[in-house]
Amino acid sequence: MPTSPSEEELLTWFDKLSNWGRWGADDRVGTLNHLTAAKRVASSELVRDGESVSCSWDIRTGRQPGAIVESQRYMIATGLGLEEEGRRGLMGPGRAGGAQEYIGMVFHGLDITHLDSLAHVFWNGKMYNGVPASMVSDRHGALKHDILAVSHGVVTRGVLLDMARLRGVDVLAADDHIRPEDLEAAEDAAGVRLEPGDVLLMRTGEGGARIAQKKAYNANKPRSGFQAACLPWLHDRGIAMVGSDVTNDPSPTEYRELHMPIHMIGLVAMGLWLIDNCQLEDLARACEQRGRWDFQFVLSPIRFQGVTGSPVNPLAIF
Repeated sequence: MPTSPSEEELLTWFDKLSNWGRWGADDRVGTLNHLTAAKRVASSELVRDGESVSCSWDIRTGRQPGAIVESQRYMIATGLGLEEEGRRGLMGPGRAGGAQEYIGMVFHGLDITHLDSLAHVFWNGKMYNGVPASMVSDRHGALKHDILAVSHGVVTRGVLLDMARLRGVDVLAADDHIRPEDLEAAEDAAGVRLEPGDVLLMRTGEGGARIAQKKAYNANKPRSGFQAACLPWLHDRGIAMVGSDVTNDPSPTEYRELHMPIHMIGLVAMGLWLIDNCQLEDLARACEQRGRWDFQFVLSPIRFQGVTGSPVNPLAIF
């Protein structure tokens, strides 16, 4: 087995891989600075047949695999009782009617497909670019690095590296952590090379297991993910955003204090945007059918002020 970087070495990466000040003292978008207008335009050339594939899970009420708190939907107005005489509904009395609801969720976790903003994780009391962690409070939420930093969305080239397919398995073993040499082997197998401004999506096959096992699926079990050794590779390649069908970090990792190095070093030092819990089974089939593994990638978060991330529905457009 390849040697993993030690935790002592990882701690030095907060400086070695740091993008603090690289794009200015007030930078809010981190690695998305690699995504240029020319890159957005070029991604449109990847659209050939117009099919759009979602990379997100449905959000359901009730207990779901890996959910910290059950997602909630409270109906305020419904279609029930419309025949009752004198009933006054959402749109007043008479024949007009309408529905209205309240929804609530904890999207950070192991269940919902979501984008982490750069306000999600702290190290030594700091967020990305040296912003004090105290800028996230119970009253105001995130006053810096909230999800509004990407309110105009992300449009670029996306690349799927299907590690389960490369290994010839349905799902990676929990101790099969993905390393830079694995990413490059997957590139070679797919005939692609990741470039600055790209979004990297990495499939472990856990999505297929989740579909097959339904509510019996245990998202808290040990699972594969990006080994911390991938961080310098992602930094050198200029990757704008990373997503996977797990929470990107393996579970468990090999480290005690830096127990989520992709999140901790990626978000805080690099300003690397992370998409957790993608549904990549449909995308893997679409890529295999076409014999191509790159596509136009589109993502847009909810424009909710002060929030440290957002549920998202990433789209791959062929």
